[in-house]
Amino acid sequence: MEQGNTEPDIYIYNIVIDALCKDGNLDAAINILNEMKQKDIHPDILTYNSFINGLCKLGQWEKVKTWFSEMVNLNIYPDVRIFNILIDGLCKEGKVEDAEEVMKHMVRKGVEPDIITYNAIMDGYCLRGQVDRARRIFNIMIDKGIEPNIISYNILINGYCMKKEVNDAMQLFCEISQKGSKPNVVTYNTILQGLFKVGRIGHAKQFFAEMLSAGFIPDFYTHGIVLNGYFKYGLVEEALSLFNKLEGKRENTDIELYNVVIGGLGNNGKLNEARAIFEKLSLIGLLPNARTYNIMIHGLCLEGLLDEANDMLRKMEENGYMPNIFTYNVLVRGFLRCSKITEMTTFMKEMTGRGFSFDATTTGLLVNVLRESPSVLDMILELHSKIMK
Repeated sequence: MEQGNTEPDIYIYNIVIDALCKDGNLDAAINILNEMKQKDIHPDILTYNSFINGLCKLGQWEKVKTWFSEMVNLNIYPDVRIFNILIDGLCKEGKVEDAEEVMKHMVRKGVEPDIITYNAIMDGYCLRGQVDRARRIFNIMIDKGIEPNIISYNILINGYCMKKEVNDAMQLFCEISQKGSKPNVVTYNTILQGLFKVGRIGHAKQFFAEMLSAGFIPDFYTHGIVLNGYFKYGLVEEALSLFNKLEGKRENTDIELYNVVIGGLGNNGKLNEARAIFEKLSLIGLLPNARTYNIMIHGLCLEGLLDEANDMLRKMEENGYMPNIFTYNVLVRGFLRCSKITEMTTFMKEMTGRGFSFDATTTGLLVNVLRESPSVLDMILELHSKIMK
């Protein structure tokens, strides 16, 4: 092309524009579009598809309207793909009613919604906790003669589980095979998560066993859900038994799974075991990440080992991981619980210097401390003024 032997056509331009829009580089994409127009190459529906998709992801709805108008003025009418991009973007922004209005508009324009349209709106309502509305869309889809796919079922099952309405989720799960579809690993993971969420441990164990007997291979998320559930309800031995099997097989044992185990042990008062696993990470070729350090700091603070927690913080920084708002709040809560106000105030300065503030849990704990010992406030203010000098 640079030698002038080949001129890019609309196909080539669309590829470049789509890549730029997916990367969020709309300005560069517009420059390419202007170059197209100068060469008298007219944008087509794929060109507008890319721009509208990019603008939706950036939440620039006014510009989306402008591009829609421009497209229509050029007698390029939106197809179901473009409407779906807009509907999905609105739903992810929480503007589900607006998305429904777009769907009604597309029907008026003679463009029939497809399963992607309905799934996007269902997902939008489920994310807002409005499962009844999502179920209404599900039923409308069926009435229109569109058979739900496994994604449709998974969206609705997840909505029920998020609302802790696990019986409804289980009922829908039973309907899947009756309707000619098949559950997948995501379906099982979602219901497992829901069962653990409402404390139905026996049912969760049974469901996990059924998943294995049905021939499904658990993925990383399955094992994370089960391990988290076991640790949450104090089933430490069962959690370690599963983890040891996975570790022996080297199956789905990346750093995030170790984070689950280290955190679970720490939360169940088994800090020494958590520390031992943390210390062997380098021996098995795994590097702790920021979350690993935060989990260890949290465990140390729970045991009142604040000097070790502080050392872990510095080790975290030495290894290239910056402490975040969670790190500082955990440490401040540790100092508060141990009535180490001087150290807490020092961390307050470091926190504010990095743009972090107390979260709701830390604020609540501080209020309780001040309620029981009002003199602590004077101490904090005095120490803070000295530090600021």
